[in-house]
Order: sequence, then structure tokens, then C-alpha cells
Amino acid sequence: MSHENSPRNTPGGASVSAASDTASQSTAPAKPIQIKVVLLGEAAVGKSSLVLRFVNDEFQENKEPTIGAAFLTQKVRLDDSVLKLDIWDTAGQERFHSLAPMYYRNAQAAVVVYDITRASSLDRAKSWIKELQRQANPDIVIALVGNKLDLASDSPSANSTSTPEVHDDAADTEEAPGDAGDENSESEGRSRQIATATASSYAQSAGLLFLEASAKTGEGVVETFTEIAKKLDLNKIAMTSRGARAAQLNSGNVNANLLSEAGFAADGSDGRTRANPDNCAC
Repeated sequence: MSHENSPRNTPGGASVSAASDTASQSTAPAKPIQIKVVLLGEAAVGKSSLVLRFVNDEFQENKEPTIGAAFLTQKVRLDDSVLKLDIWDTAGQERFHSLAPMYYRNAQAAVVVYDITRASSLDRAKSWIKELQRQANPDIVIALVGNKLDLASDSPSANSTSTPEVHDDAADTEEAPGDAGDENSESEGRSRQIATATASSYAQSAGLLFLEASAKTGEGVVETFTEIAKKLDLNKIAMTSRGARAAQLNSGNVNANLLSEAGFAADGSDGRTRANPDNCAC
């Protein structure tokens, strides 16, 4: 997929495409609005795979677990605005939980991911959402995303809108994946355990965006970030950003951004970097 040349049409009439700095335009390109996005969720639900599908349009079958956090960027165009998404992909292992506030602090958006084939992952997602609502930016836009939709056809109740299913005790007490294994292979041979209606009802009651997606096929991935962008108060964010930059200039404390505007490092790599708390753009 070429993010620079292929616009992505999404429900609701919005069009998202990568904003090319080299594209010929009759007017000067709009200055990108910087948006901080954090991904949260239990280990092995596919957070990193969702981001890689969105940023690079690729899927790695055997994706290694994230250590600490990874940082990726993607610049997209939404209608007349250009957004530069700074995406923090956090590790799901419990031992990294204490680091999470460093990444969701001042974030304008959060994607909380669960695995539709593992009932316990929705409970963990709910815990993250409660923490965000209690401690994060009060204006944060939160999207609850059920990943691994490609496995939904394994269950006849995949898109059921009837009474939400009751999880059995074994599913609820299942041990969450730890450090071993990768985030995609955990669900092999498994079918949907969380009905769409169950998660959708919860999201509606909590005031969240709700989507189901598949990092493997790409279904719902672009729509996730599009729906988030449509919910953001871009004018307010832009004004806040200008105020912060003016304060930095007045104090003489301006940090250089080591990534290029297109979200790629100087050596041509995709811009991913290990999270460095000391240089965190939180």
C-alpha cells in the first residue's frame, strides 16, 4: 500500500490519506496538527500489529512482544486538515504497567485493544479504560477496539446482536500471555469468545468509540484512526500546541525532532524507536 498516493475512503464520507510533503499543490501545505495517540491492552492482543498495518500496511505473522514501548508516526490528511499521529505502542505485560502513565499523559487519543478470541482481554481493557478516565487528559478520545476479526467467522454467533454471551469460568480465569510467544499466534485454533453486542454495549455506556478490526486483513484498521480523528477537537488542539510552542520559544527550550516529517528516520527506516523516557514527547 502506498500511503502517499492512495486515499482511503471511510464510512461517513471522510477521506484519509497520507499527506505528502512533496506533492504539488496550488497552495502551501497546511501545517500538521500533532496528535499523541497511545495504545493500551493486555499482552498478545495485537496492538503492535494494528499499528504496523496502519503505518506500513504490513502484517508479521510472528510478531515479538513489545518491550516497554515502541514509537511510530504517520501523517494523514482528514478533509482539510493534516494530522501527524505520534503513536506510542505500549507493552501489555504487567511488569510494564507502572510505565503507562508516562505514555498516556497529555495524549489526545487512546486505542484500547482486546482480543475477540480471549474473554479475559476485555476485562483488562475495561481496567485500562477506567484508569484513563480517572488519570488521563479529561478530553481524551478513547476507542475500544476488538482485534482479530478475521477469526470471527469461526463462530456462528460472530455478529450476533442478541443477548450477550456468558463467559465460562475457564475463559475468565485463563492466564494472560506473558513474555513468551508472539502476539499473533496466541489465538490460533480459537474462535470468538466476545460477542460484538457485549463489547458494543459496554462502549456505549462508557462513552467510547467502538470498532472491531483485523490487523491481519486490514479490516477496520484505518477506520479506527479515522473515527478517532473525527472526534478530536482539532481547533482546540492546534491552539494548545501553538501556546506550548510559544512558551518553549520564550524559555529558549526547544527540542529537536529527530524524525523526518514523513515519519521516517534519517536512515530511511520506518521511524520506530525504543521509548526513551528522558526524551519522551509526553
